[in-house]
Amino acid sequence: MLVESISGIRGVIGTSLNPKKIVSYASGFGKWAKQGTIIIGRDSRPSGKVIADIFSSTLAWMGFDIIDVGIVPTPTVQLLTEKFEASGGIVITASHNPFPWNGIKFIDPSGLFLDADQVTDVLKFTKEDNISFKKSGEFGSISNYSDAINEHIENILQIPYLDLEKIRSKHFKVVIDAVNGGGAIALPRLLETMGCEVIKVNCKPDGYFPHIPEPLPENLTDLLEKVKQSGADIGMAVDPDADRLAIVDENGKYLSEEYTLVMSLKTVLEKTKTDNPIVVTNLSTTLAVDKIAELYDAKVLRTAIGEINVSKKMRETSAVIGGEGNGGIILPDSHLGRDSLVGTALILQFLANGDEKLSEKYKKLPQFRINKMKAEIGDYSKDKIIENLKEKYKNENINTVDGIKISYENSWVHIRKSNTEPILRVYSEASSQEEAGKLGKRFVSEIDEIIK
Repeated sequence: MLVESISGIRGVIGTSLNPKKIVSYASGFGKWAKQGTIIIGRDSRPSGKVIADIFSSTLAWMGFDIIDVGIVPTPTVQLLTEKFEASGGIVITASHNPFPWNGIKFIDPSGLFLDADQVTDVLKFTKEDNISFKKSGEFGSISNYSDAINEHIENILQIPYLDLEKIRSKHFKVVIDAVNGGGAIALPRLLETMGCEVIKVNCKPDGYFPHIPEPLPENLTDLLEKVKQSGADIGMAVDPDADRLAIVDENGKYLSEEYTLVMSLKTVLEKTKTDNPIVVTNLSTTLAVDKIAELYDAKVLRTAIGEINVSKKMRETSAVIGGEGNGGIILPDSHLGRDSLVGTALILQFLANGDEKLSEKYKKLPQFRINKMKAEIGDYSKDKIIENLKEKYKNENINTVDGIKISYENSWVHIRKSNTEPILRVYSEASSQEEAGKLGKRFVSEIDEIIK
């Protein structure tokens, strides 16, 4: 199976993702980028080095100078693409997909991922034969850069919302599960730099994931137990490319990834000097974001699902912080990409503000619970169903940027199309899991009635 989308390319190594396809993606990106320097990084999957080498060789043959930064978090490549004023960046990663998947993410000169139109252009170029390769002696250079992680950490330490002296004085004990991925070196190093005692779980960057790599509670049993056994102040987990951050409290309780953003948001809004600051997130992120924003006279703007949609809106509106409810924090004071290192630093600041334990601080946040369901629709038109719901609820508080979201005072439901399956995704949120579930089931039933 090969997936080509706004999020990049993902496929199974040796079948759908093979050397011929990889050369076509490299040459297509090269034609899009035209000329200059390309930054290439990867997560720790064993196939990543070979794919990176194919990209480097193909692009060098087209005249690009290549800087290979090795195994790093995805946001490190975004950060350095912008800092080095490169023509673009490539990350070899399949994010949270399991072995034997791998993939490719494309980055533009500003450090943002390519948007839908740009990805369409790259894919169009992959099908063209008139690629211009250089003659012998005119190839671009290929060099390795070993200081990428330190560059990223130095960037994090300059975030203006951090009181590093206060954080370091706490001597936090932190357990980190990096799933043997791209953050296995960077996250422990950042934590140590911030004065933490670090207990490493799955921090060998060999790409052999010891559990399903998505940082969800059912996949993090080792981390949860280690936090309890060690008496740690906090546990943290990232996905293989380290753009998402999940948090565990001192009791070994997993806190929803939604609250990675909520806690980071509170940290930033408490210290921002911007009047009526703007926060950007997507339509399916927790209502707790809005409740926190209200406390600081901040305005929340919501976009369609997808990091690039959030990042572009943040750039357009000069937002102070943004992100998505999957543990992805975006802070313009660092760079405009989801970044677990940024999240780590902001969460440590959140914990350092006062003497309460993490579980106590978490309980004081607005509490909401999200329910995720799907409605099987077979061959029925997804667009027709959504148009039916738009008409039915046109007098309610609705948002139609991405499917349809219907908002109530303390709850909402969001129905949107799946790009890969004959289903509609039905996400709902309320003040309890039971209420959220009832709301979701109600709309799944409504969809069933439409297709009968």
